[in-house]
Amino acid sequence: MGTYPKTSICSNHQDSPIQTHLPRYANSRNHSMGSNKLRANGNDYHTIQTLLKELRTNFALKQLGDIALFLGIQTIRTPEGLFFTQKHYAEKILTEFNFTESKSVPTPSTLKCKQHPPDLQLIPDPTVYRRIAGSLQYLSITRPDIKFATNQICQHMHQPTNFDLQALKRLLQYIKGTLTYGLPIQIGDLSLRTYTDADWASDTSDRKFISGYCTFLGSTPISWTVKKQVTVAKSSTEAEYRALSVATSDVIWIRRLLDEVGIPQHNPTTIHCDNISAMALAKNPVFHARTKHIEIDYHFIRQHLNSGEIQLSYIASTDNISDIFTKSFSPARFQELRRKLTIQDQND
Repeated sequence: MGTYPKTSICSNHQDSPIQTHLPRYANSRNHSMGSNKLRANGNDYHTIQTLLKELRTNFALKQLGDIALFLGIQTIRTPEGLFFTQKHYAEKILTEFNFTESKSVPTPSTLKCKQHPPDLQLIPDPTVYRRIAGSLQYLSITRPDIKFATNQICQHMHQPTNFDLQALKRLLQYIKGTLTYGLPIQIGDLSLRTYTDADWASDTSDRKFISGYCTFLGSTPISWTVKKQVTVAKSSTEAEYRALSVATSDVIWIRRLLDEVGIPQHNPTTIHCDNISAMALAKNPVFHARTKHIEIDYHFIRQHLNSGEIQLSYIASTDNISDIFTKSFSPARFQELRRKLTIQDQND
């Protein structure tokens, strides 16, 4: 692979493609680079300045001071920590697509209504639909409350219908009413916890299930995913179990990342699940004709249970935050879950 510089801020984990080391900058955490921009975060001012000085010996570096706007994400300092918002980016989306004067709505998506059949006529030119969908994906970086609705819209980018277009317009209306909402990053405990959920056979077009999970570092959500799975689950237990496996993969990766940046997790990470059967399957190796096809997922989860990296905990569906990633809700229930997800108005 060639020779490496004496100083490196690359990963030293065994899964990394290049084996280097992190000599003096272990306390200067979360170095991140996008295009030609670099951001250095940490709790040791001297270490950060030393790092920047050394970088200047090899690169033409212009120091811009404290971060305010980075890749479309605005950072606001608060007494509790930081507040991430993409208000300016959201306003740009609404302006570009003439939604600045639209009426706001309380939820990003509507509950399914079987009384009125959807308008499935294809949109003549889906270009604008696709552009908005792509923009909304980026907006969801700091807005996990729109992740499920955005995922639903992106599933139909190939051949969007008038029904899909109405769903997209509703999401824009929701964004219009929540422009100042964002993600607070609060000082506090640094232990991980994860919530996982699945909505079995909810899509009537192919009966594939939606899985979702979110992981918190202390009181702050740091990772969330919504995904329509590629296979059809034969039962709700299987759907929840596969969702649990996906969440476990993310937890293990995050634990290793935190260990590399000096925040080791000394206790098992609790993964909350609202399906008792899925949890029982993970803890007890009892397979029969209806479950043996998911044995690989079982062995993966069981391995990390035995190693002490994770532990499973039952949570009632009413308390499961990850419900917000798998289905639509009434305004009251949605706002309750959004509050538990810590998404809030920057003016609150």
